[in-house]
Parts: sequence; structure tokens; C-alpha cells
Amino acid sequence: MKKQAESWLEAARSDLIVIEEIVDIEEVAHMVAFHSQQAIEKSYKAALEEYDQLIPKTNNTITLSKKVEKIIEIEIDEDLIDQLNDLYIDSRYPTDIGFLPDGKPSVERAKMVYKYATETYKLINKKITKK
Repeated sequence: MKKQAESWLEAARSDLIVIEEIVDIEEVAHMVAFHSQQAIEKSYKAALEEYDQLIPKTNNTITLSKKVEKIIEIEIDEDLIDQLNDLYIDSRYPTDIGFLPDGKPSVERAKMVYKYATETYKLINKKITKK
């Protein structure tokens, strides 16, 4: 695996470690979703790096997912990616927090996106390690 791809995966894993510490705390469920988005974004960028693809200077998980789908076989939950993409900015500002239109995500919803982020990380790690 290329060093830069490995670095992206390490950064994604760091987001997942943060989530593990806060996943059951209702008051920060929106941050679980934010770090999930970050882990997915960084995992996608690891795949792009490993396959010599130009990594766009974007945090847009929709754009990144479309590029990743062209280089590796991966099942992407487009609705969830769309929601997480919106959350990237929204979770950073108190007036716009959460999964629109419902406001802050519940702990259950946060755990669901954490699970998806973990699965995405593991799948991409496995695919690019076996390349």
C-alpha cells in the first residue's frame, strides 16, 4: 500500500477511535455523525490515492463516492452519504446541527452511521491492501 493511502486510512481510523469514546453520549450524537463523515471521506481518499487518482480538494462525500465507485467495487448508501455530506458543515455550527430536517441525530441514528463508516473503512482497507 502506498504511504499516502496508508496515511489517509490512519486518519480515518483516528476518527473512528474518537467515535468509540463518544458514541453513547446523546449530547454529542451530531459529532458521532460528523466524525463518521470524516472517516468515510478519508477512506475514500485513501482508495483514490492507492489507485493513482487525482484527489479533489473537496469534503463532498458524494463527489468522492462517485470517483471511488469507478475504481473499486463498493456498495454505497447514497441517501446516507447525501445526509452525511450535508452534516459536514451543519454539525460545526450550533444553529444548523443535525440530520435535516430532524435536528440532532438520535444515539441510535449516530450508531448506525458509525457502523456504516466502520464498514466503509474496513472494506476499503481490505481492498487496497490486497491490490
